[in-house]
Amino acid sequence: MSSPTTSSNLPTVFVGCGFAAKYPEGGGNFSVPLQYLLGLKRLGTRAIWLEVMPESNDPTRDAFCVRTFVRRMKEYDIEYSLLIHPKALQNKNSEEYDLSQMKSFGVDPSTLRQEAKQGVLLNLSYSIKPPLLMLFERRLLCSLDPTEVLFWMSRMEMGQSFHHEFWSVGLCMDSIDSRIPKSLVTWKSFFPLVDTAFLQAEPKPIFQGSPRFTTVGQWYWDGHVEIEGEYPDFSKKVAFEPYLTLPEHLPEATFELAMNLNADDPERKRLEKLGWHVLSPHHLMPTPKRYYDYLKSSLAEFTAVKLESKMQSGWLSDRAAAYLAIGRPVITEPTGAERFLPPSGSESGLFFVKTLQEAIEASAEVILDWPRLSKLARATAVEYFDSLKTLKRMLSLH
Repeated sequence: MSSPTTSSNLPTVFVGCGFAAKYPEGGGNFSVPLQYLLGLKRLGTRAIWLEVMPESNDPTRDAFCVRTFVRRMKEYDIEYSLLIHPKALQNKNSEEYDLSQMKSFGVDPSTLRQEAKQGVLLNLSYSIKPPLLMLFERRLLCSLDPTEVLFWMSRMEMGQSFHHEFWSVGLCMDSIDSRIPKSLVTWKSFFPLVDTAFLQAEPKPIFQGSPRFTTVGQWYWDGHVEIEGEYPDFSKKVAFEPYLTLPEHLPEATFELAMNLNADDPERKRLEKLGWHVLSPHHLMPTPKRYYDYLKSSLAEFTAVKLESKMQSGWLSDRAAAYLAIGRPVITEPTGAERFLPPSGSESGLFFVKTLQEAIEASAEVILDWPRLSKLARATAVEYFDSLKTLKRMLSLH
């Protein structure tokens, strides 16, 4: 994959990340920042993946993470700067990212400093922190978890003091549930990114058995968001409860969950008894390519939404954007985002359901009318989620 000629009129853009290198088994996780970099390459600007990886107590594991990350950068022809945050500095002050004390791979530190002086940082999930953060001329905080970021900003530093602009995949940040503290900053909203030149529409898969509805995620939730003095469980486990009998209502289809559940986890047995297929994402999709292959092997996505459906933040997943880009309809729960999209799944390939009956009806429609809905899903991705359109907005290029 070759890079386009960069334009001297455009700044160097860094995509700041702190969650990809340390998690090499997560092909879908790696895909999130990848869509930004691929879009920036299409735009023609110099783009650098800036990753900070915390040093662990396991040097062998750390070395594996570094090798995997570097290999993927070469595979996708991406310029990168991988910085290792020393364990000693973490113990002293985990919020300080000092470039002079970090081991560096890829772009050398002197070049990083020079390019940052007139560069733009898209700081995903507040991954890049001071003093490293302050090297960049223009700093945009990109929130991928609207409710959690809003909640924690009210209690601690989450980047509100150090950025020039604040962008969120929550399309309804001005009307989010009033039980969440009022925002300290002014948010601009954006749809999750997918590079629709990289992910193209794919033909209907050939199934060995029945057509498969799939999704990928974490069954449990380790977040801690206080709501009126309590800490509700906003996990997928809870979110899926209203839909657990879905497989028995549509025996002509297979419903599959790629969730991190151990083989001996009682939840796995409970789900399988209810007719769900449960698989391990680490085994199925440890690389971005295998993640995309898994999405391509699906008829559509069916999923329930945890925190953001309750808070009505207007969030949509990057995973849904990827499903749509390859022509796979998506059935999910409303979060407020539906206000900014075509009103009907029959017009967009993106269905928002609130009840089991609505989920049954949407799934049946996908099975019966897949060719048309697949084309609509692809069109929706190109119209609303294409990375190039959003990046132009973020970089003020119109």
